[in-house]
Amino acid sequence: METDGREATPPLWPVGARLAALLPDLLVFGKPAESAPELSASQGVLLGVHVTGFTALMDRFSLTCKPEHDMDKLAHIFSYYISDIVEHVLCFGGDILNITGNMLLALWTVKQNQLSDIITLVAKCSLEIQEKFGIYYTTEGQDLQLKIGLSAGRISQVIIGNEQRQYLLVIGQDVDGIRLAQRLAQANEIVLSWNCWKLCEQYMFEVEIMGEEEAVKLRDIRIIGPFDFDEHFDKCLDYLPHYHTRTESLRTALELDPDSAREQTLRKHIMKTLLNKIDEGQPVEYISEFRTVTLVLVNLEFHKTAWLLHLCHLIQEAALYISTVIEKGGGQLSQVFMFEKSCMFLCVFGLPGDKKQDECAHALESSFSIFSFCWENLTETKLVSISITNGPVFCGLVGAVARHEYTVIGPKVSLVARMVTAYPGLVSCDEVTYLRSMLPAYNFKKLPEKMMKNISNPGKMYEYLGYKTCRMFGKRHLAIKRNKIHPLLDRDKELEVFYLAQQECLHQRKGRVVLYEGRKGYGKSQLLSEINYLVQKKGQRVLPLMLKEADANQCFYAIHTLMAIFFEIDTCPAYCRQECLQKHLSGMMEEPLHCLFNDIFFVKFPLSSKVLLMDELARQKKVKAYFIQVLQEAVRETPLVFLFDEAQFMDAASWEFLETLLSSLPITMVMTLTPPTSLCAEALHFLRSPRAVLVPVSKLAATSLLRMACWELGVVSIPKELQIYLLHRCAGNPLYCKVLCQDLLSKDMLLFHDLKEEEEENSKWESLSANAIKSTMCSISPADFEEQELYVCTVKDDVNLDTVLLPPFLKDAGSASLLRLQEEMLLSQTNMLEFGMPLLREAAWELWPKEQQIALHLECACFLQGMACRCSSCHGGDFVRFHRFAVSSTKSSSRTSRFCTYKDTGSVLTQVATDKLQLPSPQDSLQIPKTSRSREARSEEEFLDQVTRQMAQNSLEKGPSCYCRQILTSVLSPLVQHCLVLGEATCTFYYLLEAAAAALDLSDNYLAFFYLKKASSLLGQPSAFLFLKKHTVKICQFEEATFCRLRSEVCFNMGQITLAKRLARQALHLLKRSFPWTWFGVFFQIFLEKYWYSSSLRPPPNSLRENKKQLAIVQQRVRCLSLLWQLYNLEATASSRRLAYLATLMQKNSAEESANETQVVATYLDVSQFSQNMGDREKWLHCEQMAIQKSNLCWFSREGLLSTAHLMQALAYTKLCLGQLDFSIKLGFQAHELCRHLKKPALDNLVLSVLFRSTFLRKKFDLCIHVLESQWMLISQGHDVLGLACFYSACLDLLLYGRDAQLACFPLSSTGLLCRPFCECLDFAQHYEHSCILASQSGVMLGLHSSLAMWFAQNSQWNLFEHHFSKACQLVRRTNASLFGSHGFVRFLECNVLMLQKMPRGVRERIPSLSYRQALQYFKDFFSRCVTCPVYHRWVSELKATVMICGKKEAMALTNIIRPLDTCLATISIEGEFLEENNSLENQFRTTII
Repeated sequence: METDGREATPPLWPVGARLAALLPDLLVFGKPAESAPELSASQGVLLGVHVTGFTALMDRFSLTCKPEHDMDKLAHIFSYYISDIVEHVLCFGGDILNITGNMLLALWTVKQNQLSDIITLVAKCSLEIQEKFGIYYTTEGQDLQLKIGLSAGRISQVIIGNEQRQYLLVIGQDVDGIRLAQRLAQANEIVLSWNCWKLCEQYMFEVEIMGEEEAVKLRDIRIIGPFDFDEHFDKCLDYLPHYHTRTESLRTALELDPDSAREQTLRKHIMKTLLNKIDEGQPVEYISEFRTVTLVLVNLEFHKTAWLLHLCHLIQEAALYISTVIEKGGGQLSQVFMFEKSCMFLCVFGLPGDKKQDECAHALESSFSIFSFCWENLTETKLVSISITNGPVFCGLVGAVARHEYTVIGPKVSLVARMVTAYPGLVSCDEVTYLRSMLPAYNFKKLPEKMMKNISNPGKMYEYLGYKTCRMFGKRHLAIKRNKIHPLLDRDKELEVFYLAQQECLHQRKGRVVLYEGRKGYGKSQLLSEINYLVQKKGQRVLPLMLKEADANQCFYAIHTLMAIFFEIDTCPAYCRQECLQKHLSGMMEEPLHCLFNDIFFVKFPLSSKVLLMDELARQKKVKAYFIQVLQEAVRETPLVFLFDEAQFMDAASWEFLETLLSSLPITMVMTLTPPTSLCAEALHFLRSPRAVLVPVSKLAATSLLRMACWELGVVSIPKELQIYLLHRCAGNPLYCKVLCQDLLSKDMLLFHDLKEEEEENSKWESLSANAIKSTMCSISPADFEEQELYVCTVKDDVNLDTVLLPPFLKDAGSASLLRLQEEMLLSQTNMLEFGMPLLREAAWELWPKEQQIALHLECACFLQGMACRCSSCHGGDFVRFHRFAVSSTKSSSRTSRFCTYKDTGSVLTQVATDKLQLPSPQDSLQIPKTSRSREARSEEEFLDQVTRQMAQNSLEKGPSCYCRQILTSVLSPLVQHCLVLGEATCTFYYLLEAAAAALDLSDNYLAFFYLKKASSLLGQPSAFLFLKKHTVKICQFEEATFCRLRSEVCFNMGQITLAKRLARQALHLLKRSFPWTWFGVFFQIFLEKYWYSSSLRPPPNSLRENKKQLAIVQQRVRCLSLLWQLYNLEATASSRRLAYLATLMQKNSAEESANETQVVATYLDVSQFSQNMGDREKWLHCEQMAIQKSNLCWFSREGLLSTAHLMQALAYTKLCLGQLDFSIKLGFQAHELCRHLKKPALDNLVLSVLFRSTFLRKKFDLCIHVLESQWMLISQGHDVLGLACFYSACLDLLLYGRDAQLACFPLSSTGLLCRPFCECLDFAQHYEHSCILASQSGVMLGLHSSLAMWFAQNSQWNLFEHHFSKACQLVRRTNASLFGSHGFVRFLECNVLMLQKMPRGVRERIPSLSYRQALQYFKDFFSRCVTCPVYHRWVSELKATVMICGKKEAMALTNIIRPLDTCLATISIEGEFLEENNSLENQFRTTII
């Protein structure tokens, strides 16, 4: 099987044999290709041999002073070396597919059942090649070595091209496998692809697995038993039909009988240069030569999702275009390669017979054309990269006599291959090409230097830009200058149209015009300014011109002004104008004709008799002809771009001349049009040209408009009322936004606050504006905001944006729009009637007669008043429960009756508003079969069974959606405005309370603050003393109490605890239910509530149902008391606990007094939660059981669903605390489903926090990620700071838990949102460290700071550790037995143990609170405080034991003790397995998230 000597070249070979020697057997014995690319597949084994060190060897030769001699020597070395390898492969029956550069690819085509035997054969061949030719020593000191890759499986072949030239491509996954194998292989190694390894006889191979089952490294073939390789080789010969057994020739293809048809087919696969030499009968040794050529390498990278057959068609299209373009420039497409999703085309300029003097220029121009074609026309193209080099290379045959290929070898070949990867997406060239092209320097752009593998000195690199110019002109005659700081917003699509039009103009050499049409202020001039900048940036010449209305009456004015700019005489002094113009006219026009321009450009050339004899028409023709001639010469030098702002003011003669230019010169024109306008006939004809593209410029998106407002005001966030103000009045018009912002600044209506200023509690409601906007996290951060000091703005308290008059400019614009409204019908009937554009509404208010104003307000108020309630899916009713009954006397005042009694006429307004709201009909309510009261859920099991049964029988998705948000925006808010206009302050206050209550129900705390702030300004400034308080508006005591209660709830959500307490107490006082201040009063009130009030003062339920006014008062009492116990529960003092306990007692009694089942259930849940927080296990579980018994599914409405969701959340919380994790997970899923349907983000966030804790303790990390994803979606919609703290605390748990959790989490984090990196968690803690909201939540912050301290302790960053540990030490005293408090305490204890283990003694002494005694005291506090959270008890006991051992054996090496994180949660106390894995429920949860 060895090749003893080199095969001698026969004296005379027939043409067929010479052709066959250049091609593989796959083509020689294959069928002729069809006209269209057709994939054919077969089974086979691929062998790839890569010669390493060859590029470095060429680099060494390139540094010498004798390139021709060294290049010939290099070619001789490589050809001699590769020929031995080729002959060896042929001896083993391989078919050499191609020899390209330093790469050889061979194929054995067999059947599926023969693959294992052939793999053994190819492996033996590879081992012998490495043994014989693995290292080739050269005298230059750079040795050549081999890397071999093997692959097997399905091999696809396709032939692309046309009838003149065709190319063979071998593609498929297993072809890519050999590329991978070669990349993994090192020098002198053989690597099998994973598929090849699976198909082979594995017991015969000694291998080493590489990576994660990516490939296999072959070491040797075992000789087992009677195995004889000669017998195996003879067996394999039967599988190879074209194997030649004679020793004279290594290929059967060389001895085929002459066949003209086959020869014609083979000729299509061979380059024209080589065919000419073969036809001339030149010997093989004279075909190879050393010559200077220009190389072009085109790399097309396709999207990975593209189909293989579709890729073949794309490559076919690209190959045809490339070969056509290249041949026109004197080049040839030499080879086509494909691997993975990339395809390369190697083109050569300057081969024998094709040499041209300007081949570099042709190569550059052809490359630019190819780049544009591939990028614009090949749909699946991801990236187009082209590199061009010029220099000496070896052009000739490489390989053995029996099989060789015509190729190019040299340093420039290696350089062009490296450039295409170093400079992706560009047309790049080396310095030699740049210099020899003789093209202007401004057609190129110098590229940054980059390191290239095995190339020591690549030299300077340039990007070829095509037709560019270096001339730069300043911006002229544009109304708006480009903003250098802020980018153009929302205009990418409009700019893309311009880019395409300019490319068509440059490539097709035909004029193109783009017309941007849009309303005034939409940013058309800004768009032109951006285009002016971008075009000048490319080095092209721009002629900008802005027209005015008066210019339309001046004949040829636009063209005369444009040519003045072209001749550069528009800005030069008057005395220089004639001299400057004469320079342009000289050589282009006879001197006697210069006087033609006297009147046009205000110059004084001498009059000539020739001009005097001309009539006016002849003079105009002569001037036009000269303009065209001058522009024609200019276009040859550099592309021209004309910019016309306000083109509707162009005169008719200029339109006609531009149409002539458009059809005769390749000029790009960009115009702006402001409708509506009456254009002349010439303009209409111009616009109908096929070369004109009309692009509508639409209004800005809301997010972009708000970002622009931030830029104008110099802030990073603006309040919601200002957002509403701008969005309503701007209607997407950026000019209006700018005018409004400047108007607000000029009127000093805004206050600016430092974003980083420490947040403190305020004692006054009126000073909470800055805290409110910071608490919402509603930041609109503009891109590239460079100011170091970041600010937010608020509206001054005495400013009502709804009553701010429009600036004069916008008022005029609104009036003008109204005049056109009826003619153009730009707005739909809905928008006209509702005045969806407040700009038109306010303009119309000043134009309409007073009677029409009053009539419109009366109709609107009458219609909307009937809809000012909860939506039908929420079963109606006031947002403040029984509000209308509590203030019925106030609402029936004479002033209110003016519009409340207005009779609806059934006008279009009513129909439009009804359609707008899309309120569901009463019959759309969720149909639940009613159950009798006797079927109350008396046990937990019965209740859960009923819930599960009802949820299974009645799909939640079929129920009606809640439309309360639409009612808030479309009913309550307009009613407030209408009442303000009519001066009905009492009704205004009523609807402001309703709007604030609705906003709180929708979890929009800032919007509630916004409406309550309006109500405060309506009431006037309050007195410092309660008994001296007088309001300017007459309101009832109930509304005053409700106002205080709503403000208290808003303050509680903002972390303003002190103010919230005061307001809640004030509300209770107004509701005739005082809350004591002294300790004696507290004890006395507790006695009354427990023994006397609960039994003696409870009125009969039936009478209360009739007295709805009293019910309204009781409902507000319950809400106030619920707020109070939550407020006092945040403090850990004994007095606060007594006050919280009293509040729960009073709440329970008031709820039972209301006889409202929903409120009773909610109250028992509150008492249960308070008892759990205080560590009273018996009362905790008892109250929860009472809530279950009080619940009844007969009212399974939306209100009932909400109560059920609260109860399910409480049960999930309880089961988690008790350690029943599977039960808690199931309940959490059900509660989450209910909250998602009810659109209650605040409750849903709490449910997800509990659900995450359950899944985390249960080590279901995949579910943890899904829960976090749902939580992040809620947070991003609601801008909840507390929710973010819970989210980042959960992320820290995953990061700290260990490697298993991270491996489970990170692969699922494809969105990039989950599990967040530690640096982001730390940034959050640092940024919101002083937030009042988080300062009030000690349990959450204890867990957050303890986790951060643990992270730093693990990394021995003790300085950073000390900061967060000290924070945690301050917080641990304030926590209670709640879930978050217990979790934070456990994290704090783990932090203590880890610190005692790892912290050096010297560092430990600096922390006074760190000692074994103090640590044991913390454990004692935990067990005494967190009695009601036994899920952590066992683990905390083990931590305590660790500390005790450490204390007794302090001298021992602490590192031998088990780290807390290694066993954390491994032994969590779980009270049995209550439920089996509910996979269906978990899958449903995942589906819901998706």
